[in-house]
Amino acid sequence: MKRLDDSLFSSIIANTPLISIDLVVRNSSDEVLLGLRTNRPAQGMWFVPGGRIRKDELIQNAFVRLTKEELNVGHSMAEGQFLGVYEHFYSDNTFNHEFSTHYVVLGYQLTIDLPLEQLPQAQHACYRWWEPSELLQSNKVHLHSKWYLDPDKRKTGEE
Repeated sequence: MKRLDDSLFSSIIANTPLISIDLVVRNSSDEVLLGLRTNRPAQGMWFVPGGRIRKDELIQNAFVRLTKEELNVGHSMAEGQFLGVYEHFYSDNTFNHEFSTHYVVLGYQLTIDLPLEQLPQAQHACYRWWEPSELLQSNKVHLHSKWYLDPDKRKTGEE
């Protein structure tokens, strides 16, 4: 699938919601994997791995592609536990601060042990495993990532 040029993609972000998959990855110690985002939106915040579903891409194929791109190992949807549908609203977008971004997110949880040094650096400057209680208390972790661990705080609305 070809990459959209920036002008077209910018128009899409400005006018429609994007559909994505977020991956709550837990290890055998029940810690949660977060990466420090290098790109907008949520730049500079710790966030779960994930990415957009492409046009004409089956969701199960997107899941395998995204786990390969984000975790360096492809996994099937059957290996994940569906957490629900979430809505993420951001005041900026991948290009600038001129308009917002709206994501409709399919949340999935995987339990796998991953060596941090082998994870890709395309979207995240670094990774670390977080204790769930520490993650929920940290102001460095984006609110949308916290929603996956605290169902009582799950809601729709702006960041």
